[in-house]
Amino acid sequence: MSAASKSSQTTKNVVLALALLWSVVSLIIIVVWATSPDMKSSAKCRADLQKMTENLEATKVSWRKDRVALEEQVEEGRAELAREKASYQLLQALLNTTNATLEECRQENLLLNRNISTLQEEVEQLHQTEANLTARIRLQEDHIEVLQQNLTQAFHQTESCFSLKEAAQSQMLAAQSQTRACQSSQHFLQKQLQKCKLVESEAPQQTQQDTSAALPLAGVSALTLLICSSLHLIT
Repeated sequence: MSAASKSSQTTKNVVLALALLWSVVSLIIIVVWATSPDMKSSAKCRADLQKMTENLEATKVSWRKDRVALEEQVEEGRAELAREKASYQLLQALLNTTNATLEECRQENLLLNRNISTLQEEVEQLHQTEANLTARIRLQEDHIEVLQQNLTQAFHQTESCFSLKEAAQSQMLAAQSQTRACQSSQHFLQKQLQKCKLVESEAPQQTQQDTSAALPLAGVSALTLLICSSLHLIT
């Protein structure tokens, strides 16, 4: 801004100096023309002086116009410089804001990189944990298979035990039925034996005659008692 002001001021001074020099030269020429005895007549001199005066006035008017134009240009330059300065300040503010934003982005990138590194470490830990859990699951599956096999064997053994129990109960019921049959036979034989004793006491004479018939009946009774005793021992 100071350099433009100095340049415009120098231009203004140069124009003013040229105008002043032109005025002085014009006056000198007029004076010399008027005082010279060998020159034109006084009327001609006055006419020339009038012309020179008019030219001087025209020059002054032109100089004033040029001065006003130069001042306007200087003002426009100052306004343009002010606008450029404001624009520069705005750009500087934007640049500072951009630099601050870039710094924030850089810090954020650093933070994101650290977070990414942390996440990668956590992912590695999760992969390791997954591998460990997979191994444990496989071991648990093997253990479950063993338990299932043991459970199947225990189920079959239980079924076998129930079958054996049912068979034993059937055998026990059969033995009990045989025992009751033997007891019934024994009771019947005891009644027959008592009848035989009663008959022997009433008819001693007939004992000798019936000896041959009583011997087979006694053998049958003894055999029946032997069978019942054997069945009882088995149960």
